[in-house]
Amino acid sequence: MAWTTLGGLLIGCTHSAAGDTPEERNSRAAVPAYGRTDVNPRPRDALRQGGTLTLPIAQWPAQFNHHHVDGALDDVWTIAGLLEPRLFARDAQGRPQPVPDYLRSAAVTSTSPQTVTYRLNPKARWSDGQPLGWRDFDAQWRALGRGDARYQIADPSGYEDIAEVRPGPGAHEVEVVFEEPFADWQRLFTPLYPAAAFSTPEQFNDAWRSEVPVTGGPFRVGTLDATARTLTLVPDPDWWGRRPLLDRVVLRALDPATAVQAFLSGEIDAVNAASADVYDRLKDARETDLRTGSAWDAVQIALNGATGPLADAEVRRAVLHAIDREALAEVAGEGLPVGVPLLGNHFFMTNQPGYTDNSGAYATRDLPAAERILGSRGWHRTDDGRTRAKDGRPLRLRLVLSQSTTRLGLDLAQLVQQMLGEAGIAVELQKVPADDYLPQYLNQGNFDLAIFRFVGLTYPSSLYPVYRQTDGEQTYANYGRVSSPDVDTLLAEAAHTLDEGRRTRLYNQADALIWELGHDILLYQRPQVVAVREHLANYGVPGLGDIDFTAVGWEK
Repeated sequence: MAWTTLGGLLIGCTHSAAGDTPEERNSRAAVPAYGRTDVNPRPRDALRQGGTLTLPIAQWPAQFNHHHVDGALDDVWTIAGLLEPRLFARDAQGRPQPVPDYLRSAAVTSTSPQTVTYRLNPKARWSDGQPLGWRDFDAQWRALGRGDARYQIADPSGYEDIAEVRPGPGAHEVEVVFEEPFADWQRLFTPLYPAAAFSTPEQFNDAWRSEVPVTGGPFRVGTLDATARTLTLVPDPDWWGRRPLLDRVVLRALDPATAVQAFLSGEIDAVNAASADVYDRLKDARETDLRTGSAWDAVQIALNGATGPLADAEVRRAVLHAIDREALAEVAGEGLPVGVPLLGNHFFMTNQPGYTDNSGAYATRDLPAAERILGSRGWHRTDDGRTRAKDGRPLRLRLVLSQSTTRLGLDLAQLVQQMLGEAGIAVELQKVPADDYLPQYLNQGNFDLAIFRFVGLTYPSSLYPVYRQTDGEQTYANYGRVSSPDVDTLLAEAAHTLDEGRRTRLYNQADALIWELGHDILLYQRPQVVAVREHLANYGVPGLGDIDFTAVGWEK
């Protein structure tokens, strides 16, 4: 699970020339082929040893445990990939490949029951000197998959299907036995965390809040400065794999406007450029390379169905009918060199195998339908003719934004405010501290509407926690608490179905129900445009894959 705000996007509210049709606007920029990369690939002997890479992150992490509900952020995923074992890395097409530094092999060695045998690299060790072993797998399974509410987890899917973790028959082998087949088993145990700092609820919840107590990756923590909001990582001298080229990777928490200026002044080496104004500022900048491609990146507006007016599914459907998604996507895509297509599917991108538009009537603006629904639910226009009310209570929603959201997020929010206002729904915009947005607002259900992105979810089963039924205080990543038994059943069945064709059909059936429930307003597939310092190699847009930071370096 990887989540991020819209803070990395920065755009002005521009408009098309008069008379443009949607088809004409959309045809100006093609959508890159699914998984297309742009990283300036270079062999190791063409790069110099040493140097610093400085990158921005959207917020300072409240939690360095990616499996914790407060750590399910794209930035934490990146940090974990540098510091902790990543058993599988995805290639440009999103296909998992075992990482030899950790795995000699990993395969299904029995189908009844499904058993996966991991042969670990005997050189792989944690920073406390302990070798990676079956107890680390066991501790992670028990934290994530046993239903123990004391562990504040983000996603139990897959782990909850495990029946047993045990030592394998050979040295450095681990066997994971499933109660029933799990299709995406390669996504489990990545990142892997050490049993020494993961075995109790206190360790899981608290040990990783302000530090990284144990590492097992090619880098270790050099300095961690929460006041300066800067994390410096350096190569681990005890690393047994290929030595990283860089001397250090520096991660700085910067709001988007500051990040763009920091790039222009040479303080950081890459910045998001997926907006017209930033793209225009950077496309002719000195020593700058604009890299584009395609990734799994979905922008949506969550609807809180737990409390308030949106607890009524009909009111949520009225909200969907009142939104002009095409106009919002047009604002996001104006002036970019890549297309910004509307999304009609929560599980697959538009240019991804398996994609079917299941949005039906819910994806097109129909203001009269929205008005009829609201009237039928008792929400009527008041004397001023603007905001609707029911039993003397105005129909007012709170759209919560991270303070790291700048012009695009604000532009989209203001357009949503205007569109819903036309239907008689008042919207209050509330900006909150970026570091609090996930733990204090999304996770707590402290919003009516919230706009953000899900990124990198190439395994469909990783979206199960977004749409599954909540269980008391365990809400997983279903921030709006909207689901149904039918959605749960379909998603669980899909995750346990090994036949790819049938699995895809099940996800599409679930997707149609998610649209009908009014779980969210799914908007568009976010473009990938990154400004990178010239001569930086093996970094940029990796398609559906993962960046290998041991290969990132500067050209000679």
